[in-house]
Amino acid sequence: MLVAAAVCPCPPLLVPDVAAGAASELDAARTACIDSLGVLAAARPDLLVVVGPTDLDGQGPYPEGTPGSFKGFGVDTDVRLGLGGDLVDGAERPLPPSLAVGAWLLARADWADAPVEGLGVEERLRAERCTSAGRELAARAGRVALLVMGDGSACRTVKAPGYLDERAASFDAEASRALGAADLAVLSGLDESLAYELKAAGRAPWQVLAGAAEGAGLTGRLLYEDAPYGVGYTVATWF
Repeated sequence: MLVAAAVCPCPPLLVPDVAAGAASELDAARTACIDSLGVLAAARPDLLVVVGPTDLDGQGPYPEGTPGSFKGFGVDTDVRLGLGGDLVDGAERPLPPSLAVGAWLLARADWADAPVEGLGVEERLRAERCTSAGRELAARAGRVALLVMGDGSACRTVKAPGYLDERAASFDAEASRALGAADLAVLSGLDESLAYELKAAGRAPWQVLAGAAEGAGLTGRLLYEDAPYGVGYTVATWF
């Protein structure tokens, strides 16, 4: 059963080494993300699953100890999923960027409260399959917590990665409100096509969360909402 969740954005820029001289610009988001992990620890989970968006090749489960790296972003910074267990040498595939950012957050918070696994969710996965995957995650242990990584639209300004789209602000406002209120119906009903057009990579992971939370009666709290660099970032906790 799902007992707690934290929702965080997943730009590699959250990692100070990647952001370099611009690291301070995301200090507030970074602090909110670390604060959200405290809610997960307080829930005393038996299992923590980090869920994040990825491409088709990166979808599927990742065991504890799977390595990740930010070399592709110009820095020699390595991570691994979870602090417990052994490093998975010769892993078939490294962590996708979203799960690598999640692993970095957990390491920064010295997470040692429960075993950790990862799940990469293909960004275009249909809503019903996302919610079904969430139900399966919630059934994995008596007390399951999720760290859900994902960004809102990348079309909030003319300098955003997806340029300006007038629909982006309202999409992000609806998603952020639902994440802050633990509104399962709204999250489950987010428009898949619109989310893809707005480059909102968090849509699929958020719908996994909605499926996992069915029947759990969790309450939401919004910790952070902004759009630095024209990309919607939300941090929320469910408990």
